[in-house]
Amino acid sequence: MKILIVTDAWEPQVNGVVRTLKSTRRELQAMGHTVELLTPLEFRTVPCPTYPEIRLSLLPGAAVRRRIREFAPDALHIATEGPLGLAARRHALRQKLPFTTAYHTRFPEYVQARFGIPLAWTYRFLRWFHGPAQAVMAPTPVVLQDLHRFGIEHAVLWTRGVDLDVFVPQSVNVLNTAHPIFLYVGRVAVEKNVEAFLALDLPGSKWVVGDGPALPALRARYPNANYLGVLSQPELAKVYASADVFVFPSRTDTFGLVLLEALASGLPVAAYPVTGPIDVLGDSDAGVMHEDLREACLEALRIDRATARAHAERFSWRAASEQFLAHLRPLHGMPNGHGKAARPRQDHGETPSSLRQLRAEADLAPRERRLHD
Repeated sequence: MKILIVTDAWEPQVNGVVRTLKSTRRELQAMGHTVELLTPLEFRTVPCPTYPEIRLSLLPGAAVRRRIREFAPDALHIATEGPLGLAARRHALRQKLPFTTAYHTRFPEYVQARFGIPLAWTYRFLRWFHGPAQAVMAPTPVVLQDLHRFGIEHAVLWTRGVDLDVFVPQSVNVLNTAHPIFLYVGRVAVEKNVEAFLALDLPGSKWVVGDGPALPALRARYPNANYLGVLSQPELAKVYASADVFVFPSRTDTFGLVLLEALASGLPVAAYPVTGPIDVLGDSDAGVMHEDLREACLEALRIDRATARAHAERFSWRAASEQFLAHLRPLHGMPNGHGKAARPRQDHGETPSSLRQLRAEADLAPRERRLHD
């Protein structure tokens, strides 16, 4: 099958969406499918306000239409709601082409955390964008419930995996600071709640790996913590293996691939009992979830690293990619044995119109240090 994936999230971004798409492409190609990605690298772009590493494609409509026609995919998947996603959606609707979409991040919750915009306003845009899709792929059952609650009823499960050959337990120590070592890996932004980790009174030392708009302020406020920039996966695997507890302070992530990477490296997890950790950890003994994050960190020190690894082995990118493949809908009526297409919503021709309508709907919504070899 020829599969075209349209995404506004791509290199040089380093995040869960990009890793998911790269891993899915690799697995689909290993199964014998032809996969192309349409990304901002093909377009003139401008930086996204407040997130300059995110590049927004300028006026991509004509080029997107041409790429879709030239590649002539058997299945079209629109991974993001940015300029490329909007252009691909518009073309598909005009040409009456079936397509699927994905919901990777809790965008309404992020927008609410950063700008105070009510959840219902943003979910209305999501209903409009994802409405005509044959299926909307979401990473966890909890996120599916959120989407259903806000009227996106054709959401389906597309879980995540981890590279069990890269992220492995190993005897290394590249973090030369006092133990126990508590580690955060991920984007350093307000919605990731990193300050909740840095403010904890914990023994040993703290490390933050990643970059983002909140990093300069946090480095100034917490100079006793240790900071690394964005790392390659082999470097990151060594960092995970050198730490004692992985701390995940976010309350708004849909999944958190870093959770699986840490567990696969034999690193126990401490987190709040919220979406993401709940779906990854479940009722396992591989981590501790507690509203008192300090208590979770201290309790996680008692977890055997073999327990963490064993739990991560339940997740594979092959299984996740087979799930993705099963949800695709063929453009040309070719049989694929994946069942009947979901019924799209019928309001997708309308653009969110007025602020008054949105307000009415709101009432419905309750590398500074080097690694040491």
